[in-house]
Amino acid sequence: MNKGIFSFLLFAFSLCWAQQKPVQIAFLSDVHFQDLYGSFSDHDFRGIINPKTGKPTILRTMDSQLHSTRIFNENYFAFLKALDDIAGKGIKIVAMPGDFSDDGQAYNIRGLHKILEKYHKRYEINFYITTGNHDPVGPFRQDAGKDDFLGKDGNPLGIYSKENIGKIKNQIITKDIAESGYLEILDELKDFGFYPKKENLFWSTPFNFQAVKNYSYEKALQNAEYSKRIYEVSKGFSVPDLSYVVEPVKGIWMIAIDGNTYIPKNVNENPDNSSNYKGASIGYNNVLTNKKHLMNWVKKITQEAKLNGKTVIAFTHYPMIDFNDGATKEIENVLGEKKWQLERVPEEDVAKAFIEAGLQIHFAGHMHINDTGIRNFRDKMLVNIQVPSLAAYLPAYKILTIHSSEKMEIQTEVLNDVPNFDELFPLYEKEYDALKKNGNKILWSKDILHSETYHDFMLFHLKELVRLRMIPDDWPRDFIEKAEKLNGEDLLLLVQNKDQIKESKIDSKAFQKWFFRDALLDLYKFQSADELAKKDIPKERLRQYHILEELFQKSKSQDPFVLQLKSVFKILSLLSNGDPTDHFEIDLKKQEIKRL
Repeated sequence: MNKGIFSFLLFAFSLCWAQQKPVQIAFLSDVHFQDLYGSFSDHDFRGIINPKTGKPTILRTMDSQLHSTRIFNENYFAFLKALDDIAGKGIKIVAMPGDFSDDGQAYNIRGLHKILEKYHKRYEINFYITTGNHDPVGPFRQDAGKDDFLGKDGNPLGIYSKENIGKIKNQIITKDIAESGYLEILDELKDFGFYPKKENLFWSTPFNFQAVKNYSYEKALQNAEYSKRIYEVSKGFSVPDLSYVVEPVKGIWMIAIDGNTYIPKNVNENPDNSSNYKGASIGYNNVLTNKKHLMNWVKKITQEAKLNGKTVIAFTHYPMIDFNDGATKEIENVLGEKKWQLERVPEEDVAKAFIEAGLQIHFAGHMHINDTGIRNFRDKMLVNIQVPSLAAYLPAYKILTIHSSEKMEIQTEVLNDVPNFDELFPLYEKEYDALKKNGNKILWSKDILHSETYHDFMLFHLKELVRLRMIPDDWPRDFIEKAEKLNGEDLLLLVQNKDQIKESKIDSKAFQKWFFRDALLDLYKFQSADELAKKDIPKERLRQYHILEELFQKSKSQDPFVLQLKSVFKILSLLSNGDPTDHFEIDLKKQEIKRL
């Protein structure tokens, strides 16, 4: 192309951007929607009656919530609150980067459809969703169920899709609890990005790419069919891929990448057997090896976008960049390579591959954390924005404001107050009373039912999750037994004697206010909320952590216990001092981001 013509086109695109109103897109990830007030198509069970509201409610136990990295019930109310917020802000585009459901069960997918349709009709919000490892759990429908619904007597109730697959004697059988496959999800949710709409200016899949000049809605509609969105993940094993690119408003291309890679466990098994496929939770590391067509497609998209002056925003379920703020090696040193979900950390080759494919801005979920990751490669930059979950601490969503093709603004909207979040508390009271009769069971803390806000509730969930699951599963028992009863002053005295403390003018008595177990909880707060966790940690303690981190780093001690603590405070420091994650601007021209 003639340089003069190219320069003119760039000027024209820039002028066009200057005249446009900034485009806003809200990102809601890991909603894990479970329909509390749904129904089954083949069973009259509607749930147990809530004495507070008189409504039948299908809910999971509090005990199960506090052992899970997400809650199952209260996120229903958080989802509605987030959608009301978005509607109130006048935002018309919502992207949902996967895990929009609780394991893709038919009754949950139907319930989600109703809510999305309601907000579309009432507020003209257009939803664009992509798949996560919970929707679907496998490429094809499979029988399943849960042992931890709450029964009317306060004891667990099992709901299963067929007989003889559950552990609970008190059970209900309904096909609507089976885990849907791609076909069922596509059929139910086709109106939310998976199929083109007439008002879309462009829409395409990896399998039938259309150039802008050749685009037609009719062709796109034909290419959206399930049968035309299949690829061979391994020789003889064909599975679906629901990736698509859409232009919802002039000049903006949203790439919804289906990062699920379902690899067969046994190559001699029937390809239609859904249980023979490994889960997709490892993310992009498997895309590079078994889903290479996606990389070629993304490259085509970015090249076509550049030719036509389009701004590309990608969103998928899985992170493309390490989300541990440089702490991954330290975490591995303390806990081992199979703890702290380290298998989900993408290899550096993932970021390089997508940078070379032309991506610059990417929104992801999966990890239930607030984080920003940046990688530079061959004079190009990729920014990976981790969208928090509404079902975990810290519950929040992201708003992207596109000021121009080069300047974008990210705002994190935290859900502190959620109407009706405590609606189910009377039912948990009944559960607690039933659990109390079982002396062999570790009881969750009933104090969670005194939470005054959704923020308090989710913080309490994290506290119980760390106590009941994270510490027992991730940390060496001997280390925890030795460290958890030490207070801040005890930790200080491990690396400084009293004369050194006096000489440094450190008020060691002030360190007595907290214990190591508090520091460990704060570590998980930073892992989840990044810089936003600072609002939930006393400022004085943050300063004391900084002092301890510096002193442990200077320590020459080779005592194994001291070395472990040294790593813990190094991890705490790295997780609390990452790139901006709350409110920041991305400048693609200068290849930098700055806090706002």
